[in-house]
Amino acid sequence: MNKKTLTKLLRVITVPIVIISLVIFPPWQGIKAWIMPLPNSVQEQVNDAVGYGLDGIIVYVDTAGQESELYSAGWKNRDNKTPADPQALFKIASISKLYLAVATAKLVSNHDLSLDDTLGGYFPELLGRIEYADEITLKQMLQHRSGLPNLTDQPNFKWDNPPETSQEWLDLILDLSADFEPDEKYSYSNTNYFFIGKIIDKALGYPHQQYIKEAILIPLGLSNTYSSLSEVNIDDVMSGYYVGVEADLKSIDFGMLASAKDVGRFLRALNDGSVFSGNEQEIYSEIYVYGHKGWVLGYQSIARYHNNIDTVVVQFVNTVSDETELTALVIYNRIIDILRKEKSNTLPVP
Repeated sequence: MNKKTLTKLLRVITVPIVIISLVIFPPWQGIKAWIMPLPNSVQEQVNDAVGYGLDGIIVYVDTAGQESELYSAGWKNRDNKTPADPQALFKIASISKLYLAVATAKLVSNHDLSLDDTLGGYFPELLGRIEYADEITLKQMLQHRSGLPNLTDQPNFKWDNPPETSQEWLDLILDLSADFEPDEKYSYSNTNYFFIGKIIDKALGYPHQQYIKEAILIPLGLSNTYSSLSEVNIDDVMSGYYVGVEADLKSIDFGMLASAKDVGRFLRALNDGSVFSGNEQEIYSEIYVYGHKGWVLGYQSIARYHNNIDTVVVQFVNTVSDETELTALVIYNRIIDILRKEKSNTLPVP
């Protein structure tokens, strides 16, 4: 049986399995949230969200021409019964890729980097240890078209005990076969942005986190965005939970943290172009997206700009599981529906 035939067979087998699993173990909370009548306001929807298995939720809404709004419900810390604080810091996980991509666009514009630079060119020690290291370009990594195996998919990776050093992260994928040849297709891989950070470090001679702070955060006045848990007072961080596990997961250090307002302000600047200068936005548009989701143990987030209502909406939820991912997405989409309805009600009658 050739590879193409096997792939088709696996698809035929997988679809019924997914359907059967949804029938046997349906995501009831997400379905319930979806079928309920749409509330009249964002705050009502946020309040309702905690009735669908979410411990705490924060939502930031920025509609052009209006004052931005923050909404919250549930718990910042359920053990202490501390109410959700809309100013709390949150682990933003893969939303941080947007900041790295903006930093890269700026450095490419300034000729500190080239999109054609190769992984092996920066790290010759990886030749022979990372398949196609001499062919994988910075642009391909930015676009998730490198074929690099995903660090967080490896058997030795543990979300509750992540690697502490760069070498430990690297050891997860050294000497593995590539998922595919460079630029053959798209496949999301956290490994790409791990290496992008390392490439920026090497090109600049200092940490990319410092560059992001100086080139992005300070110019935008984002004083509640941090590169790691070590930089903040842990009491300012929203607790994180996994369904069925009692432990508070916020002490696990997993990259960038920010307030919902800071993420929203960054996203507005990303989408209106004010974070860029010169040809930086042209470069960015070639390499990455303008909104993102994030997931790390205990935390899930969505940050998107909605052009048809000229609105940025950021949602933080501090509860994770397979079911709460669907629930959080349903809640987010319902919030967008409420905002669209509000927008249509304010339009002048012709």
